[in-house]
Amino acid sequence: MCKQLLVLFLVLFINSISPSLATVVEHNTQDWRLADIPPKLIQTQKTEIIFSRVAGEMRAVAELNHNHGFYAYNSSGDYSAMQFGNDYAFVKATALANKPPRYIPDIDRLNDLQKPVYDYLITRQKTPVYQSADSSGRQIASLWANLRYPVVARMIKTDKIGTKTAWLTIRLGDRLGYVHLDDVALDKGIPILTYHHILQDSENKLFRETSTATSVEAFSEQMNYLKQAGYQTLSLQDVEDYLNKSANLPGKAVVLIFDDGLKSVYRYALPILRQNHQQATLFVISSRVKTHPEKWSADSLQFMSKQEIKDSQNVFNIQSHTHFLHRLDNHNSPIIFSRKQHTAMLDFKRSMRLLSHFEPEQRYLAYPFGGYNQSAMDAAKEAGLHLALTTIQGKVKLGDNPYALKRLYAFRTDPLDKFSQMVGNSEQNVVNQNIIIDR
Repeated sequence: MCKQLLVLFLVLFINSISPSLATVVEHNTQDWRLADIPPKLIQTQKTEIIFSRVAGEMRAVAELNHNHGFYAYNSSGDYSAMQFGNDYAFVKATALANKPPRYIPDIDRLNDLQKPVYDYLITRQKTPVYQSADSSGRQIASLWANLRYPVVARMIKTDKIGTKTAWLTIRLGDRLGYVHLDDVALDKGIPILTYHHILQDSENKLFRETSTATSVEAFSEQMNYLKQAGYQTLSLQDVEDYLNKSANLPGKAVVLIFDDGLKSVYRYALPILRQNHQQATLFVISSRVKTHPEKWSADSLQFMSKQEIKDSQNVFNIQSHTHFLHRLDNHNSPIIFSRKQHTAMLDFKRSMRLLSHFEPEQRYLAYPFGGYNQSAMDAAKEAGLHLALTTIQGKVKLGDNPYALKRLYAFRTDPLDKFSQMVGNSEQNVVNQNIIIDR
């Protein structure tokens, strides 16, 4: 508890007296590399906390042990930047020692620093980082809890008596570090939770057998669980960065998605999300946006009005669920399957153009009824979209096709322990089968 209070004090102290950290973060730190400014070998005077952006929020992320060398890029302010995961961390310039490090980073004989990221680890607690793959050796740093950190290599080391130990190789401050696999968890992916229709149990007369209709009571319980368990709700931009290996993300993370743009979501989900300070993406069928709000009826599927969408934008990021393609053909199959790529692309672009009045950055698509094929994926890419979501169940993992991302569905009848396993980084893949989307 004392440690947490100390970190909170440090963050508040830095934010209150030194705007230079925020200025450095806003600056495009990639420019330091593009300008070919060589990093400088540094060490801290004592064990030093460093700060980095995690899903866009500045937080304490690690400690550097003194006497150990790291490479940092000088900035014009009070902080120096150093490579940290997929981004940069910042260390106070006054914390750096004016002498060479006692322990110089080992030579990268296997060229591990140049290897691409192939996986992420998740820290569950304060995690030691060692100079070599030997837990009895020197510890160079500690990663703090609740981080997704990129991994560049994995090795099995056998000691003199034949005991095998798994190690993960990471980059930290442009040098190699080693993490004991038993100290962390390997990333099982990011859950994208999808919701459609929300009603109070007492008023739900017609949608009780519809698997994508949930209850206000169940939804509230699930969102409260996420908040109390420390989950951060991510944006789809965060998911894009995760796949592109261009940002750092928390270990406890979830994405919330609402398909169709139904009035029930505005009426019931929005206040719960707002109260919990949670964000979500609203995939809107642009042809069904109402000019004026409709009088509430629990016995029909009603769509949000222009004003209702505007009123919800402090919680929802508005993205496309197509314009006229959210229909079924005479064989009860998504009509997108019978449309040519060019036709689908024009529909996507029309929807994006109309929805840009709410959100100028139209980058993401939810396929209607989850219907997609190669033609639909090509159309999405041609339209300028960056990610597209299917209704195939599962988590989003590194290396997934950005135009065929998986999602998860939580039933209103799911007990909370099942929900916690569904969104958690557990070994077991928990999904709900037989999802029937209301048609």
